[in-house]
Amino acid sequence: MSSNPSPGVTTAFLFPGQGGFDGEALRRAKERHPQIGRVFERLDTVTEELYGSRVSELLFGERKADLRDLLDHDPWASQVAIYGAGLAAYEILAAQGAAPDVLAGHSLGEITALVAAGAFSVEDGVRIVARRVAVIERQGGVDGRMVALAASAERTRKLLELLDEPLLAVATENHDEQTVVSGPAGILDRVVAIAGQLDVGAIEIDTPFPFHTPALAPAAPEFAAYVTKLDQRPLNRPVYSPILQRYYEPGDDLAELLAEHFTRPVRFAAAVRHLRETGAEVFVEAGGRAALSKLVAKVTDGSQARSLPTLALIGGRLALDETLDALREAGLASPERGGLAELLAPSVPADVFAAYWSERGQMVLELVRTELDAFRKSTEGRGTESEAEPEPAAAAEPEPAAEAAPAPAPEAPAAPVPSASGSRPEGYGRDQLFGELRTLYAEALEYPEDVFEDEVQLEAELGVDSVKQVELLSRVSNRYGLPPRESGFRLATYNTMGKITDFVLQQLNDQGAHTPASATG
Repeated sequence: MSSNPSPGVTTAFLFPGQGGFDGEALRRAKERHPQIGRVFERLDTVTEELYGSRVSELLFGERKADLRDLLDHDPWASQVAIYGAGLAAYEILAAQGAAPDVLAGHSLGEITALVAAGAFSVEDGVRIVARRVAVIERQGGVDGRMVALAASAERTRKLLELLDEPLLAVATENHDEQTVVSGPAGILDRVVAIAGQLDVGAIEIDTPFPFHTPALAPAAPEFAAYVTKLDQRPLNRPVYSPILQRYYEPGDDLAELLAEHFTRPVRFAAAVRHLRETGAEVFVEAGGRAALSKLVAKVTDGSQARSLPTLALIGGRLALDETLDALREAGLASPERGGLAELLAPSVPADVFAAYWSERGQMVLELVRTELDAFRKSTEGRGTESEAEPEPAAAAEPEPAAEAAPAPAPEAPAAPVPSASGSRPEGYGRDQLFGELRTLYAEALEYPEDVFEDEVQLEAELGVDSVKQVELLSRVSNRYGLPPRESGFRLATYNTMGKITDFVLQQLNDQGAHTPASATG
């Protein structure tokens, strides 16, 4: 088949790279989508062979491992988890009849895209990801880091020119206000210091190595030699490369091109613009978190393009559910094209089921919604009569329980978490401060204020990336006239609205109560 999609591309599936994993969202989706279990069973056969460990046991066992845990203890598992989550999301979408016109990946996600398009088997995809980790480890890549700067690629390059360090490089160009730099750890400390002097936000990326930097050039030949031995098959869907800035072609040597990824930058923003210009109207992020869908929204701002996440928790809910609904409403997914016919009527010919669903499918969906609503109300009623019943109800039907949760939200500020010191500045209570911060964050992120509850996880649940959190904290500091944050400050410690409120309150305590320095932030 031709590598380039035909005119009128409408749907692009995007696969995330570093940081693209949400363990809780994946576990929640696994309860209702068997595709996740089937994908990770295939991954297990390879990780058991290579590491003597089943990756699914690390991700779905009693101990709930998040991405940071995996990076600290099992770097290989972090990369396999990102790859596996992307494939699992793709399989779920395909089972629902969603058929993309083009696939694209961000860094590691490009391997996932090629596997989804049939270039390699699922198992060989794991071997590629694992060998990528192994060859970098042997080259001492663990001594490097990646840092995201709240600046354009052009401004970032000018900053790097001040250091004149050949191993330092622009690794990814995400959008006009975010660029990732990769290189040796010590030199990146200087980059962060200079960025701070220029009032440019900087935050470290959750990744085990400094990808897309000249420092990894020695690892590329060994990696290419390994991938060359694997079976390479023709693509069954077009795959666009943000690294190559073109579609993969039938005659491409994928081993050599994947090895080039070690040193070449990811020009994600340019790739999104190209896909948009050639007709892509809907971008679906097939994988964990919602980082790529947010980047797409930034790049395509002002256009009619839609960006939809899948395996991410937003406002405490699984984004996959709303994305599937949106795709069905747009006519980009339908049960007769997916797995519903196999589930409900395996003996009925596909064309007969398609005709039936076309005529009566809406009636069936309305009936199911009515029944589910009645079931939800009945389980809520049982929950108030007995303390022993809610647990099995939640296990059997997790989403209705989540829908019922917002009811007590307005009361959350009435029971605030005490500040670290236990004291409050005279005339400036925590409730008032919490309300002001909630308004500031809601306006900046364009979210409803009521999603910012005391314990809501900014990144894990709302999808607010680290660079944006740094920017928001800078706004807070300016508004309240707070002193510069100490060098040991760790953003991960202040990952909820309640913790941020307590941090600001403590700062105000330390310097005495006063009104905000700015009314607008």
